[in-house]
Amino acid sequence: MKITKMKTNHIKNPLGFCLGKPKLTFVVTDTTAIKQEAAQIEVALDENFDQIIFDSGKDENIDSLGVELEIELKPCTRYFWKVKVWADNGESASSDIQWFETGKMGEAWSGSWITPELDKDVHTVMLKAFKVEKEIKAARAYVCGLGLYEIMINGAKAGNEYLTPNCNAYDKWLQYQTYDITDSIKNGQNNIEVILGNGWYKGRFGFDGGAKEIFGDKFALLCDIVINFTDGTSSVIKTDNSWKCRESQIKFSGIYDGEFQDALFKTEKTHEVKEINLGFDKLKERLSLPVVIKEEIKPIEIIKTPLGETILDMGQNMVGWIKFITKVPKGTEILLQYGELLQDGNFYRDNLRTAKAEFKYIADGEVREVRPYFTYYGFRYVKISGLSGDINIDDFTGCVLYSDMETTGHIETSNLLVNKLFNNALWSQKGNFLDVPTDCPQRDEKMGWTGDAQVFSGTAAFNMDTYAFFTKYAYDLNAEQKAYDGMVPMVVPSINMTNGGSSAWGDAATIIPWNMYLYYGDKTILENQFDSMRSWVDYIRRADDENGSQRLWTTGFHFGDWLGLDMETPGSPKGGTEESFIASAYYYYSSMLVTKAAKVLGKEEEAKKYEALANEVLEAIRDEYFTKKGRLALKNQTAYVVALFMDLVPEEHKKRVANDLALRLSRDKGYLKTGFVGSPYICRALSENGYNEIAYKLLLNKECPSWLYPVTMGATTIWERWDSVLPDGKISGTGMNSLNHYAYGSIAEWMYRNMCGINPVEKKPGFRHIKLSPMPDYRFKYAKAVFDSPVGLYESGWNLNEDGTLEFKLTIPFNATATLVLPNANIEDIYVNGNLLKDTKLKAEKSNKDVCVELLSGKYEFKYMPTQAYIKYYSTNMSLLELLANNEVKEIFEKNFKAITMLPPGIIDECGGLSIREINGAPFFNVSEEELTSIDKMLGKIKVTI
Repeated sequence: MKITKMKTNHIKNPLGFCLGKPKLTFVVTDTTAIKQEAAQIEVALDENFDQIIFDSGKDENIDSLGVELEIELKPCTRYFWKVKVWADNGESASSDIQWFETGKMGEAWSGSWITPELDKDVHTVMLKAFKVEKEIKAARAYVCGLGLYEIMINGAKAGNEYLTPNCNAYDKWLQYQTYDITDSIKNGQNNIEVILGNGWYKGRFGFDGGAKEIFGDKFALLCDIVINFTDGTSSVIKTDNSWKCRESQIKFSGIYDGEFQDALFKTEKTHEVKEINLGFDKLKERLSLPVVIKEEIKPIEIIKTPLGETILDMGQNMVGWIKFITKVPKGTEILLQYGELLQDGNFYRDNLRTAKAEFKYIADGEVREVRPYFTYYGFRYVKISGLSGDINIDDFTGCVLYSDMETTGHIETSNLLVNKLFNNALWSQKGNFLDVPTDCPQRDEKMGWTGDAQVFSGTAAFNMDTYAFFTKYAYDLNAEQKAYDGMVPMVVPSINMTNGGSSAWGDAATIIPWNMYLYYGDKTILENQFDSMRSWVDYIRRADDENGSQRLWTTGFHFGDWLGLDMETPGSPKGGTEESFIASAYYYYSSMLVTKAAKVLGKEEEAKKYEALANEVLEAIRDEYFTKKGRLALKNQTAYVVALFMDLVPEEHKKRVANDLALRLSRDKGYLKTGFVGSPYICRALSENGYNEIAYKLLLNKECPSWLYPVTMGATTIWERWDSVLPDGKISGTGMNSLNHYAYGSIAEWMYRNMCGINPVEKKPGFRHIKLSPMPDYRFKYAKAVFDSPVGLYESGWNLNEDGTLEFKLTIPFNATATLVLPNANIEDIYVNGNLLKDTKLKAEKSNKDVCVELLSGKYEFKYMPTQAYIKYYSTNMSLLELLANNEVKEIFEKNFKAITMLPPGIIDECGGLSIREINGAPFFNVSEEELTSIDKMLGKIKVTI
């Protein structure tokens, strides 16, 4: 038995974070035990645990999903903690020692804000020299630099993170970072250098090309370096007017435009600094996870283009930068330009709009490793200018930069294209989860669009440990909301965009906190965000009341089903689904989430209030949009999806609405017309309402619009548009066209939940108990998911064997349970771990066509012959397009039923999504039942493959 993944506030050994009441979590592995009997938490001020300040004792109520420490934290103090666990089989285990360390916690700063006495656009290095003449026990640097900074101690970078102090609403709060610099300070002379760059604070940033100096117009630095000596004394090196500064070799930096470094520029000339009054009231311990180099990848090729350009191909659309070794003569000017794709074999980046996305470097003749300091890029291709002769590919390395999150999920199937799709979604998460969940990492945007974040938040939490990441984002959202009386801006931080309030986008205020609670079982985020959740719904309600209290949301600007393909107005990006329906659906959905959060938090009066509101909205929606017999008045794919997913449909009519969605897809020839609102949920709505085969069909479509079309076009990330690149390889447009845009990657949540069956349960959040309901399909030989959940490792995989039997291989972690749903099964036919299920002690019961089995911790292998065949053969019940796509089927038609192959192209285009039986009897097509039976006999010999 081992104790692993020990975290404080979902962060491993957090240094200088805002901790509130620390929440300790851990996971138990490597045991055959089933349940935890008890646990013990100890906290001390020293690693030897001689100064214990908290001891829970052996406690049966300790939950590994979160133990809140009821201790009074002191500033600038490191706390050590450990865990002991006792299991039901007599085993016990003791953990390694972990720690967390507080920041200043409101303690006064010794230093002052300082700014260089130079032109405000001159990039600067802030300087301080000092002596140490005693033996050092510990040293910390507490730093905030504006816009961005890196701190060097005696010539070496402090810490391993970049782009500090990160991206947040600087006008609302400022984060400072804490560095352990004990090993960097030496006896004798020491030198501090803090390099400053523009960043989000001071440089060009924001929508529509951005603006400069949104938050401030001067470089600034605040720093306290606290050195504690072994004799019990201490010293503080603080920022004041005794510091000096010099001009930096960085001549320009910008989030959009890149960076210019001149290594020829060398100066020892120093300048004065002055103190400025930026105040201390906005300063706060950090919430942002460190932005670090999580991976390094090497280029796969150097390309010479038809235009003679030299292009580095990374083989992967990535985010970060290139570091490279220079071995060139003095004065050589090297230019790296970053782009996402080639056009006609040549370098291209018009889709970056006004972003220059370049790195310029003038060499000094020395051999150096070079990289940017204050920018980042989204790219696959890098155009290299200024280097003559042969270029050594080994001199270049791609540094993949994103917030320091642990990868927790992975999916693999028998379909290589689907595997690539999953990896593309994961890479888009990597590229866009850089402190803020950005919409795109390459063009003049890189902003935290709320709608994208909320639709992807479930997928994100399967792929990576995102609790701390979204805690910071939610804090920023709440801070912005307070300035707008509950309205949620379109982007967070709002930067220079003061408008917002759109449904689906603003609902990030409710959906993200609820998803984090559901996935991690930690209600802290609900406690922190409840006022934000409530104020968003109150904002909608005020808009409703001002419009006559219809309990429908019919006013204001909405993005609708953004980029949906069924738009009524040509060229409109808002899709064709009625905006008021989408808005009202979210009105109900968010009201219910506030109700649920209130119940979790014990706020009974609030729960009653918002539940009553939600029920009023639901009644109004049903009155407005549903007939008495359950017909939905709207006929868009997204309307059906939203109605089913958000539980707007009366229970007795769900079957009809699900069937109408299936018919809608049939009329649309089995292709997506959904945008940002409908696409994340369409496959879930289908699978969970009896149309799993259609969900798989949507997944497996290769023609545009589909999830696999970009994969067939060589995509390595998720695109912003279904047709970002056309079949001929041409980009479809440059105005709004990112090739790294994660929203449509939310199909991966369906893969975790429905394909592989791993579903969280509200009553036991954090995956303490799951509904395990894998849904196989005949077009796959196998699918398997691995998910390192907050309680431990889940594995769920299935195989469809050649003889038609189904096998399920499952792992339930220690101290967790699952309700397994085996599809199309009889209890008498099921084997588990080699024995008949009915002969085991497992609790099982028949539920319609399925069998439900209650599982405890352990490994299981189930096998049975399903009551409904999963190996499928062609038939006249399949769509005309599916039939005509198979050459063997087509040959049968050519020889025996030419009427089918001779249908006019226009008819096939119009009715191809329907089956032969569905179009039979139309004026252009009439086949007898005898002929249909004959066709089925012939088709029934051909197995459906993909």
